[in-house]
Amino acid sequence: MKKIYHLSTCSTCQRIIKELQPLTDFELQDIKTEPITASQLEQMHSFSNSYESLFSKRAVLYRERNLKEQSLTEADFKNLILEQYTFLKRPVIIVENQIFIGNSKKVVEAAKMAIHS
Repeated sequence: MKKIYHLSTCSTCQRIIKELQPLTDFELQDIKTEPITASQLEQMHSFSNSYESLFSKRAVLYRERNLKEQSLTEADFKNLILEQYTFLKRPVIIVENQIFIGNSKKVVEAAKMAIHS
C-alpha cells in the first residue's frame, strides 16, 4: 500500500508532496474533501501503535478547546481525529508497512528514502 493523507489547502503538505516526487502508484487522499474513516485510522494505528502520535497538537481547535489542560487518553485522541480532520498530524505517508507522520525534516527524509529505495 502506498498512500498519503494530506490537506490540499496546506502549503506544507503540498511542498512535501512535490519534494517526494515521483510518487508512482501512490494514492493521495485529501482529508478535508474525503474524511478518514475509522478503518483507515485503525490501519494507521496498526503501523504507529499510538493515536497520540497521529494527533496534531498544533491544531487551532486544540488550543480553542483547551485540550492541553485535559488528560487525553488514546481513545480521546482517536475520537478527536475522527471528529475533526484538523486533528490529524499531516501528512501521513504510508509506504507498504511503514508509516511516516508529520512534516519534520527527519520524517520527510525517511519517507523519501522509503519511497525511492
